[in-house]
Amino acid sequence: MTQTMDTLNRLRELLLVSGYTLDGVRDRLGGTAATALAREELVPALRATRDGDPLAALIRLWWLGVPVEAPEGLPAAELAAAGLVTPDGDRIVATVHLQPWEGGGYVVSDRKVRPGDPGLRADHVVGAGGASANLAQLASRRPVERALDLGTGCGVQVLPLAGRAREIVATDVNPRALELARLSWALSGIDGVDAREGSLFDPVEGERFDLVVSNPPFVISPGGRFAYRESGFQADGFCRDLVRLAPRHLNPGGTCQLLANWLHVEGEDWRDRVGGWLTGTGCDGWAVQRDVQDPAEYVELWLRDAAEQGTSRYRELYDEWLGWFEEAGVTGIGFGWITLHDSGSLDPVVRVEEYARRVELPVGAYVEEVLGSIAAAHRLTDAELLAARLVVAGGVVEERTGPPGAEDPSTIVLRQTSGLCRSTRVGTVEAALAGVCDGDYPLAPLLAAIADLTGESPDDLLEKAPESLRPLIAEGFFHISTT
Repeated sequence: MTQTMDTLNRLRELLLVSGYTLDGVRDRLGGTAATALAREELVPALRATRDGDPLAALIRLWWLGVPVEAPEGLPAAELAAAGLVTPDGDRIVATVHLQPWEGGGYVVSDRKVRPGDPGLRADHVVGAGGASANLAQLASRRPVERALDLGTGCGVQVLPLAGRAREIVATDVNPRALELARLSWALSGIDGVDAREGSLFDPVEGERFDLVVSNPPFVISPGGRFAYRESGFQADGFCRDLVRLAPRHLNPGGTCQLLANWLHVEGEDWRDRVGGWLTGTGCDGWAVQRDVQDPAEYVELWLRDAAEQGTSRYRELYDEWLGWFEEAGVTGIGFGWITLHDSGSLDPVVRVEEYARRVELPVGAYVEEVLGSIAAAHRLTDAELLAARLVVAGGVVEERTGPPGAEDPSTIVLRQTSGLCRSTRVGTVEAALAGVCDGDYPLAPLLAAIADLTGESPDDLLEKAPESLRPLIAEGFFHISTT
């Protein structure tokens, strides 16, 4: 083990000195080659790395997966002994994909299978991609004592957790995933991660955490052919069980954040389906659908993911998968985030929504504020709300539109320029409150003053205000002042 760590330390030093970092690779490849790689086209990237310098050789070796002459300083013999490279004549070729990641870390995974390559092995370990980045952006930024990465895969979620968690446990059902994850952590300078094998929460039975993150095997399919993406559970049952089991592993005040897929079934509102997972957990819950695909799109996506287009089984697999969806009455498949928070309240609140618009990243920087707003809007009684001192959230702007010369606008819109970047149409009373709510005065006297200016009945405004303001509080346009 000491010899292996010495080899990995030497490799890490070479990677950093040569500029094999996320910024270094981006700069070297340029936009055209990077975009082509997203389409699985290698030629532009090969052209950008044909000079033969150390950085070019490392990109070709670890990212593009083509044979290279070993660059000076690379411990090729030791890496070959560890099974990370293999001889190819007088050159070497990598047996794994080694990619730089945010913050100077590295992620080791199996190579991405491209059309024409041999099929995926059952224990394939997928690399870090869009889903990994989405979860990393969603996860809470607050420091914690204990964190759990459930279904760690290549170990990428541990990289950002290492900077804010004193103790990290990482689990996976796939032993090979844990093997490659340990390489990822070693090359990223991270030690002390407690890696455990097992499904769902089995490896941490009886334990609790302040933060749980999971990019689980959420793909919904007739079977579990590939451990990295399919659980073998019926339909979307794995994500359902993950949500329902998570609360028993959260410390008071703890948070669970995960990515999930869920079914849209004929005759059923998907919000009821996902809301049913969250209701009864005892936690505040927030589920957001970011995208939805029809069954054919979904099947094509995951058949492409396994490079099965063009193979002899493509049509058979496609037909079987679509038939399975049809039999279950599936009309679509949703993709999104789920957050659970153990607030300790006896009146937990659940919000399920569809939101596909651009958001400010990282969401984790303000996710606690979002959850707090949802909870406050739900739990305040009408009397408490009228006695509260509201403050308009930072970054909220007002937009008015109407015919030229008109005395009053036809529409008034409040828009967030930060955070979730929501927008909502409001009436003149809500717009007036947005102009004066600075946390100094309770809501009731402000409404009385607005009634006096507009000629409306103060009693009517006081009666109607809670219903109109709760959504604006829940969506973060107004906050409750605590000072």
